[in-house]
Amino acid sequence: MKFTVSLNQNYEFRRVYARGRNVATPLVVLYCRKNGSKTNRFGITVGTKVGKAVYRNLIRRRLREIYRLNEDRFPAGWDIVAVARTRAKDAPYAELEKQFLKAADKLGLFARKEGEQT
Repeated sequence: MKFTVSLNQNYEFRRVYARGRNVATPLVVLYCRKNGSKTNRFGITVGTKVGKAVYRNLIRRRLREIYRLNEDRFPAGWDIVAVARTRAKDAPYAELEKQFLKAADKLGLFARKEGEQT
């Protein structure tokens, strides 16, 4: 990911959960908060209720790839956390991508181009 670093520390995740905005979809919950820097920070959480490690890692890889492919659409300066829900285990990639992008759009995370209407 060119413009993004990972959220790694527990306190960073907790700060986004406590002070950030969120949008929930059936497959993923997105939290976001401005971070005051020139880069984005992205974190993924997949709980053990989702399944065993193989499934949790699969969902994590899918969410990371969805973000990577759409990274240029996000403006700089945000902390973003994606929390996978249990239904994400059985969802196809296309549906997970659709829900992720829908949640990001609802949060207003996509950068608007000049002259573009909402």
